[in-house]
Amino acid sequence: MSGSMAAAERIRVLIVDDQSLVRRGLTLILSPDPYVEVVGEAENGALAVTLAHRLRPDVVVMDIRMPVLDGVGATEELAATLPGCRVLALSTFDLDEYVVGALRAGAYGFLPKDSSPEDLSAAIRTVHAGEAVVAPRLLTRLISTYVRAPGGARPAPTGPGELTPREVEVWHLMATGLDNTEISRALDISVSTVKNYITSIFGKLAVRDRAQAVIAAYESGLVTARAAAVDPPGDGHA
Repeated sequence: MSGSMAAAERIRVLIVDDQSLVRRGLTLILSPDPYVEVVGEAENGALAVTLAHRLRPDVVVMDIRMPVLDGVGATEELAATLPGCRVLALSTFDLDEYVVGALRAGAYGFLPKDSSPEDLSAAIRTVHAGEAVVAPRLLTRLISTYVRAPGGARPAPTGPGELTPREVEVWHLMATGLDNTEISRALDISVSTVKNYITSIFGKLAVRDRAQAVIAAYESGLVTARAAAVDPPGDGHA
């Protein structure tokens, strides 16, 4: 691969964090990666939005808790105005209410700040490919902690043009923390069939990814925190 071709194909990344030491550290961590180019740094969400419009990064590595405009507000603004710019949220805490807000606002996933450099690089590639980055168990614990159904909420109805009974079943298993392979085993169907169901579920629920589908499951009352407390063996990324 030629140098010019490699540069053209590199993932453009904007680093956003209110601590200069963290920003510099993340930039240094990513600098050896031949497939990633850090194109800018921002100290708050408002500056991040401004720079994103000017620099057009592919991925924004976004701190959640910041002054001026936090990561949730910045993610919501970017999702509305630059849909091709994908946000990877970072949080000091595994269980952070702000992370749920970022996922709801349009972030493609999140990582704890103590993740390894390898995990960060892999997550950036995954987000750039349009896939969600959240381990299913961690996503379930996170959402079950902070998302509750309003009074009187009911699971999505089934019927023509809406979720089929099988899709509701897949949605429920997804929301309790199973990954695609585990869902396929539970229902005795192929992984490709599970993926087809999930694509259909996303469309019918008008959600973009797994994280938003799980949030919708809790908001609808399809799954409760108590139901999700059973933690099947295994883990992995969606």
